[in-house]
Amino acid sequence: MAKKRISLALQGGGAHGAFTWGVLDRLLDDPEIEIVAVSGTSAGALNGAALKAGLIGGDRQSAQDNLAWLWDQFGALSDMRIPHWMAGFAPSAATLAQGVALSPAFFAADAVSQFVSPYDYGPFYRNPLERIVRRFHYDQVCHTEGPRLFISTTNVRTGKIRVFTGAEVHTDVILASACLPNVFRAVEFEDPATGKVEAFWDGGYTGNPALWPLYEPDFPDDIVIVNINPLIRDSVPRTVQEIDNRINEISFNASLLQELRAIQFVRDLIAEGRMEEGQMKAVRVHMIADDALMNDLTVATKMIPTPGLLQRLRKARLDRRRHLPGQPQGRSEHAPDAESSTDRQLGQVEVRCRRMPGLGSLPQGDRINPAASVHIVAPMPRSRIRQARTDCISGASRRAP
Repeated sequence: MAKKRISLALQGGGAHGAFTWGVLDRLLDDPEIEIVAVSGTSAGALNGAALKAGLIGGDRQSAQDNLAWLWDQFGALSDMRIPHWMAGFAPSAATLAQGVALSPAFFAADAVSQFVSPYDYGPFYRNPLERIVRRFHYDQVCHTEGPRLFISTTNVRTGKIRVFTGAEVHTDVILASACLPNVFRAVEFEDPATGKVEAFWDGGYTGNPALWPLYEPDFPDDIVIVNINPLIRDSVPRTVQEIDNRINEISFNASLLQELRAIQFVRDLIAEGRMEEGQMKAVRVHMIADDALMNDLTVATKMIPTPGLLQRLRKARLDRRRHLPGQPQGRSEHAPDAESSTDRQLGQVEVRCRRMPGLGSLPQGDRINPAASVHIVAPMPRSRIRQARTDCISGASRRAP
């Protein structure tokens, strides 16, 4: 049976990118899924680079080992370490989030970022991600074979998105994609597109992640978005931290929602006969997310990658899994309104579909790899996948991607 070809769109979200690590592990476990292209921003860019280097340098196991190495390095960035054997006794995600938000380290970092510019540190400034990103094997990250890798940044001068790919990608590009301006200095280097030295900030402001690079004619019609910034929070934020957290989520989802609306606009034009089929690519959008988990977390847990939290995100398991026997193997059932949902057991992954208010009917497509033993993705028409929890395995080796 032919492999199911997909493109991946990996959101940024700091330490919450460990959830994407778990998702990629499960995708790599399925040999019937072929990853053709990856668009990543911030943590998504680091995950994408580790994935690409592993696939080029070895095989699927090598890619899983690269991802494990990457997140081991992330966990080492914090001094608030706990032994790995204690991860199983870690408190709930909400308790962890509250503990981090109330920790002296976060209070200090948050206060400093409000009154001190990264440029005020003088010769003492350093980007803690640099020691990790410089160890990537860029001959593999930039290789012409394997999945095409696209990394989004924001040009500070123009305020526009700048997507790097192929030989354009290097250490500073990945650092720029993850450069929060109130924490890190803008990353400056010569942009081959302009021939000028440009300054770049986090790509999440303009493309989190960028979907349009995945519209190439030779790329698959199926785009799988790994979403780590909750689109919906039912409660109204009231405290200063809750308000700041929701502003952060809305800001970093804005560009994605705009692109999803553009996709639906094109499909509407085709459906109404106002545009000929084939004139523009009609993609099918899929989403993997765990809003139940992410709603328990905050911007504080994005900024301080405690090993316990990374383990919790990586091992987001099927705690509420339900098996619904006799479900058809064709297209998904769709929620008729915003209050109802359809749950379905797909191999090792539960998905819960629910309408996304304000987006109308999103593109519909067949489930990813419906004949394989592990199903990761369900389609997202008029709905989004509210929950897709994944098992993952630990990488055996710990080498730089």
